[in-house]
Amino acid sequence: MTDNKTKPPNLDLINMVQQARMMHDREALPSTMNAIYWIESKPLTSTSTATSRAGEWLIETTLSEVDNLWVKIRHATETGRLGYKSKVSTSPAKGQAHTSARLIVVRTYDADDTADVARIETALREIGVTKLRYERIAES
Repeated sequence: MTDNKTKPPNLDLINMVQQARMMHDREALPSTMNAIYWIESKPLTSTSTATSRAGEWLIETTLSEVDNLWVKIRHATETGRLGYKSKVSTSPAKGQAHTSARLIVVRTYDADDTADVARIETALREIGVTKLRYERIAES
């Protein structure tokens, strides 16, 4: 007789896979990747998690500029200067028509925390980002 109940997910295995992915992404440059769509970065010592009201800073860039900008954003994310996660597209993102277009996304914990959203904007501008826009992440 078999048990038709769904087994709970193996959280240890999921965590191991996520850690391996983050180790890979730590060294990856978006201009050299084509097997994955996004490269991600997270703070190395953060315990904060996103709320259901999370938001994101969207930074459009180009293939010729993406690596230099991503290295700066990845470092700022890892050291806790930005939000709970940043990611960069390795090919044009949805809505980007030009083949050299790339998108960097910097996620914030809570779009209603205007002080934190402003803090992250300031950090991005200090890195050299001049064009960016902010959006709430659609709740599912």
